[in-house]
Amino acid sequence: MSDPKSEINLEGRLGELQCHFTWDLEPGRNKLLRIKDMLQDIGTEEGCKWLGHIYNLQGYVHFQLGSIEEARSFFSRAAEAFRQMRGAEEGPWLVVTYGNQAWLHHHQGEQAESQVCLSKFNSLMTKEPSQDELHPEICAEKAWTLMKFSGEQKLLAADYFQRAIRMQPDMVEWQTSHVLALVYMSKQCNTGVEADIMEKLRKAKEQDPENLYLAAIYLLQLANRGQTDHSGACELAKKVLRNPVSSYSGIKPLLWFYRTFTSLDEAVALAEEALKLHPDERYLKRCVALSYKWKIWEKDSHPSPSLIEKGIRAHEELLSLYPDTSFMKRMDLANIYAKSENTKAKSEKIFQQLLVEDLEPVEQQVFFNIYAKYLYFIQRQPKMSIQYHMRAAEIPIKSFFRENSIQTLEKIRHRNCNQDVDRFLSWLNVDL
Repeated sequence: MSDPKSEINLEGRLGELQCHFTWDLEPGRNKLLRIKDMLQDIGTEEGCKWLGHIYNLQGYVHFQLGSIEEARSFFSRAAEAFRQMRGAEEGPWLVVTYGNQAWLHHHQGEQAESQVCLSKFNSLMTKEPSQDELHPEICAEKAWTLMKFSGEQKLLAADYFQRAIRMQPDMVEWQTSHVLALVYMSKQCNTGVEADIMEKLRKAKEQDPENLYLAAIYLLQLANRGQTDHSGACELAKKVLRNPVSSYSGIKPLLWFYRTFTSLDEAVALAEEALKLHPDERYLKRCVALSYKWKIWEKDSHPSPSLIEKGIRAHEELLSLYPDTSFMKRMDLANIYAKSENTKAKSEKIFQQLLVEDLEPVEQQVFFNIYAKYLYFIQRQPKMSIQYHMRAAEIPIKSFFRENSIQTLEKIRHRNCNQDVDRFLSWLNVDL
């Protein structure tokens, strides 16, 4: 029989570890599934500086989703990836992996194996000169992990990256990711990327010249500030097409560049060319579908039946490629169905299915906003549209969709002197 005191002592020691199980990530199932898909799309090409971190997070996500053997495999692959990247059998870069393995064994009742991992962890920690501050390797992995979970945690991620860089300034990939975290946070602000962050972005690009994703982000942010480099974008696109496929290859920000500062036709052409070179890559199929959606919903455009058909086929395929994260893809498909008389019934069917599904509050808010627009523009039901904009606005989650519904209601109040909307917005202001 196990000793209860020994188990309590073990749990106390496990709680002091630095790893994914102790970082208060608290993800819900839907978020775990989104992160699982996101990590798969990053890819695991040899030479990726974040390979160990990717495997560690994949292991944690699979564990939380109940796939224990997959979690074991990913944690083992993380340890091997770190050894290859750092060129040594042991080192502080394995601290988080040992912590993850200790927790997995503990949860599975494998206490002897958990103790072995704890011993390895303690052995590494005793070799460190100071216990007062987290080792930079731990700071960097925690920062990278936090960046993947939510916008609110990106500020904390930037802080951990800064701490890691202060202690070990020669790690170029840490500096790159720190700057990207700052850019992501700036995108949440109306003012955009500040001048000091642009300067850090420029320096990071000089220090990490092979990082095409960083180059694409820099190009996009320059254009946002009025410095549009069309020839630079063309050269960068050629490099991106030659490189292995990844969500960090740089193609997504390049598509945004072409959409915003050149033409949607060029965005579509780039996505289609990439998929032609790599016809089996699901991430590129996602990029092609995105470019079709943009083109179909281009302002004041009249998409051809052939374009609508291509958009429908692309989005229908995404549902099979991303079965666990289909919420937004189903709504995109419904909106494209609505553009053709031949498929409007399919559009209504999807919306009616979503109406009765048990969605999370954040998903409800998105759905109510998009459904309100569908009711107004496609179904010509303005009164019902108003009701769903209200339902989106009353969910107290800060987002683009809530703000969009509130702005729409404000316009209705001023244009139509709608008393119901006026009362609703007056009530809503109490909570804003």
